[in-house]
Amino acid sequence: MRKRLLLPLIALSAAVLLTGCREEGQTYTWVLATASPEDTVTQIYAEKFAEEVNRLSDGEMNIEVYANSSLGGDTELLESVMFGDIPFVVQNTAPQVSYLPRLCLFDLPCVFGDITELHKVLDNEAFMEKINAIYEEKGVALLGISDQNFRVMTSNKNVQELSDFSGIKIRTMENSYHMAFWTAIGANPSPMAFSEVYIGLQQNTIDAQENPYEVIVSNKFYEQQDYVVQTNHLPHLLTLITSQEFLDGLSAEQQEIIAEAAGLARDYSREQALARANDRIAICEEGGAQIVELSDELREQMREASSGLYEEIRQAVADDELYQMYTGS
Repeated sequence: MRKRLLLPLIALSAAVLLTGCREEGQTYTWVLATASPEDTVTQIYAEKFAEEVNRLSDGEMNIEVYANSSLGGDTELLESVMFGDIPFVVQNTAPQVSYLPRLCLFDLPCVFGDITELHKVLDNEAFMEKINAIYEEKGVALLGISDQNFRVMTSNKNVQELSDFSGIKIRTMENSYHMAFWTAIGANPSPMAFSEVYIGLQQNTIDAQENPYEVIVSNKFYEQQDYVVQTNHLPHLLTLITSQEFLDGLSAEQQEIIAEAAGLARDYSREQALARANDRIAICEEGGAQIVELSDELREQMREASSGLYEEIRQAVADDELYQMYTGS
């Protein structure tokens, strides 16, 4: 049996208004939680959503944002939304695959040449309807998808050709598809708790790690690594999710406010992700890390090496139309 998340008292008092009669003119305060540090696009996304909800409701609807895993890690937060403990969460899609297996679509490596191609897919209404249906299977409503650009690798080994990945012990999330990708290109993936990554790099327990620039800078991983290799192997997607039961309990006007605020926050956070990218790269360089750009030839070799994973994910998604919408093939 699942153990329910024990919220700190301040958060519990805010979450208490999840259910019950909603009267005209009443003020509501709800919780939004993330597992990410404050100085990231995740926080920007969350705070912009809260700001717009407050503005559009003329102060009647308020959202308190809790970052840095203060209300739990990614798994706990997802469960909390599913079970109605917390109404809103912003998080990456990778931890969600254990509960929503068809979301492994987003774990397909080396699909997009640039972030514009990704946004074109995510802004396709038919595509998003299919993705929404996956979340609905677990009683979760997807309010929007933003991103923190692509995930890249930091390492103490320069990478110029495919064989250079061989033997690199790289920390990954505990996601079987992520691990399969790194294995396919010759690396040695090693799942590790995020809180242990910096020390792992410092003590040479691991040789490398992979994350978007936002996370690399906010956690100062560049201090322990000589290179930032622009593998751009996966987009780091950010989902704004809520409990379907909670959403259904809102008035039609409140639902419209939530939907409009979510769209504005998504667009703003995407703009900020692009605007901040060069600054994050500069910080890594100032910290002593060399930025390594990969050739188109090497990127194609990485995709070919991981081609077996494509078929595995296609079968897991179990929707060829959805798969084709995402991959373009």
